[in-house]
Amino acid sequence: MKSSTVISNGKEVIKTEIRGIKKLEKIIDKNFEKAVKALAKVKGRVIVTGVGKSGHIASKISSTMSSTGTPSQYCSPTDMSHGDLGVISKKDALIVISNSGNSNELRNLLNFAKEYSILIIGISSNSESELIKASDISLIMPNSTEACSIGLAPTTSTSMALIIGDALCVSLMKLKKFNMSDFKKLHPGGELGIKMLQVKDIMHRKHKMPIVKENANIKSVIIEMTKKSFGHVGVKNRKNEIVGIITDGDLRRNINKNFFDRKAGMIMTPKPKLVDENILVIEALNIMNKNKITCLFAVDKKKNTLPKGIIHIHDCLRYVN
Repeated sequence: MKSSTVISNGKEVIKTEIRGIKKLEKIIDKNFEKAVKALAKVKGRVIVTGVGKSGHIASKISSTMSSTGTPSQYCSPTDMSHGDLGVISKKDALIVISNSGNSNELRNLLNFAKEYSILIIGISSNSESELIKASDISLIMPNSTEACSIGLAPTTSTSMALIIGDALCVSLMKLKKFNMSDFKKLHPGGELGIKMLQVKDIMHRKHKMPIVKENANIKSVIIEMTKKSFGHVGVKNRKNEIVGIITDGDLRRNINKNFFDRKAGMIMTPKPKLVDENILVIEALNIMNKNKITCLFAVDKKKNTLPKGIIHIHDCLRYVN
């Protein structure tokens, strides 16, 4: 087979699957809304299952759901029919994926769920299937051509099911107001954990911050800057808010015969660049690079401009590089 033919075949697979995926907007309807709202109310876990290739998709959806704030578990319908039905409690909900919706392996599971009034969300392309008839909420996938050369192997249909699952997960996490801090708690390790480090995770706090009052004399400024070793000193007002910053460069530029008679508020740079303690470390690094500065004071911008900590560019580089 010519290489040009192989490339053409590969592109046709992608085009075929994209055509199927484009039809998916039809599934985002009132039933989809009902599914997301019902899942948000689940007190137990969301059990996601499917047969064959759909099972692999179910496993991925379950994993995504667990990592975005909704406890979830994948379990094979075959295993559940052979003793593992006990994994499901009355507080749980079921998401069942089956393109045909008539897989024999699902029958015992569906009967069990109906008997114990467990919520069933069915995802299938067959609106007349056993799965959809048994479901409390159904998401019907539009019929689409499979991308395989004989039109039988699950390809387009599994891609569509995966995207429906992602849509459920993301919509659910938004409804639950699942944020970066929540996500970080579930992903403490590896490269992803490092990427999600926030300023508040590595900033220097309390007595480690170099801070003086507006009326502090220059001697106090120099001592504080030398003692804390940031090359910067924050200047706070009577309300303890950060209103200015003094760098070692500011000190040098202001040296004259009256130098030691001056106060911190007289030589500070007013309205310094401040960052929220909740932003990512990589964002803080970008701000420092963009503004050609080496330190940033962190605050809780939702509340006030009271200093919560200070971060140095070297702190960022230690984790980002």
